[in-house]
Amino acid sequence: MKYIKDYKEGDRVSDIYLCKHKQAAVTKNGKPYYNVILQDKTGTMDAKVWEPNNAGIEEFDALDYIEVFGDVNNFQGALQLSVKRIRLCHEGEYDPANYLPVSSKNIDEMMKELLGFINSIENRYLKELLQAFFVKDEKFVTAFRKSSAAKTVHHGFVGGLLEHTLSVTKMCDYYCSQYPLLKRDLLISAAICHDIGKTKELSLFPENDYTNDGQFLGHIIIGTEMVGEKIRGIEGFPEFLASELKHCILSHHGEYEFGSPKKPAIMEAVALCFADNTDAKMQTFTELLNASTSSDWLGYNRLFESNVIASRLE
Repeated sequence: MKYIKDYKEGDRVSDIYLCKHKQAAVTKNGKPYYNVILQDKTGTMDAKVWEPNNAGIEEFDALDYIEVFGDVNNFQGALQLSVKRIRLCHEGEYDPANYLPVSSKNIDEMMKELLGFINSIENRYLKELLQAFFVKDEKFVTAFRKSSAAKTVHHGFVGGLLEHTLSVTKMCDYYCSQYPLLKRDLLISAAICHDIGKTKELSLFPENDYTNDGQFLGHIIIGTEMVGEKIRGIEGFPEFLASELKHCILSHHGEYEFGSPKKPAIMEAVALCFADNTDAKMQTFTELLNASTSSDWLGYNRLFESNVIASRLE
C-alpha cells in the first residue's frame, strides 16, 4: 500500500485506509457532502466526498476500512483528497497494523528510560507510588504504552503519551540541574504522573476519542484521582507531600482557561507547567511542518495565535 505520508499534490489515490472520522455536512448552496479523515500508521489526511449519493460511493461509517479512489489536492498548505469512489472493505483485505499511527521512537527503549528516572527517585514514598503504577500495575502499564497524548493537537499516536511524558521528565530533570531550589524527587514524580489521566480520558486506537470520564472530568481530574487512590494504599505517605504532588498535576496547564483547576503555587508546579507547554508546542509545530507541502505562510494557527510559516532556511 502507499502510505499517507508519501502522497503529494496531484497524486491519484487507489488504496485501502481506515476511516477515522465521517461527518455529513452541507455546502453554502445546500448541497450535501461528507467530511472524512483517513488514517494509516503514518498519519491522517483530510478527505471530501462531494457526491455522497453517487452510485460509486458505498455505505460506510467511521472506523470502517474503505478502499478510496480520488485525487490529492492542496488546500491552504495541507493535502486534501477529493474522493470519487469508495468501496467498503472486509476483514482479510487489510492488516490493521498498517493503520495505527505509532511513535517513531522505540517504545520499549522509552519505557526503559522512564523506569530509570523512577529508580533515581530517593524519596521512598514517591518511589513506591511510581512503582505502584509503572511496575506493579500491568493493566495501567499496557494502557500507558499504547495511549496517545491527545486526540489531535500533539503526540496523537500510539506511544504518544509515553513519548510526551519522557520528554517532559527529561526537561524537568534539566531544570533541576539549573535551579537547585527545585525538589527533584517531587518534580520528576509530578512530570511522570502529570498526564496519567489520559489513559482513561481517551480510548485506545483506532478510536482515540474521549471517553465519558474524559468528557465529564478531563485528564487532570482523572489523574489526580488516580494518584490519590494509589497514595491511600501506601502506609504513612506524608499528607503535605501528597498535596504538593496533586497540586502539580492540578496546575500543570497553568491557567484556568486552559483547564487547570488551580494555578501553580510552588516552584515545582511552575517548572512542570513550562516543561509540559514547551514539549506540546514544539511537537505541535513539528507535526504541522511535517504535514505541510508548502514552504510559504500557512495562515493563522489557533494554538500559536499567529500566522505561521513553513519555510526552513538552511
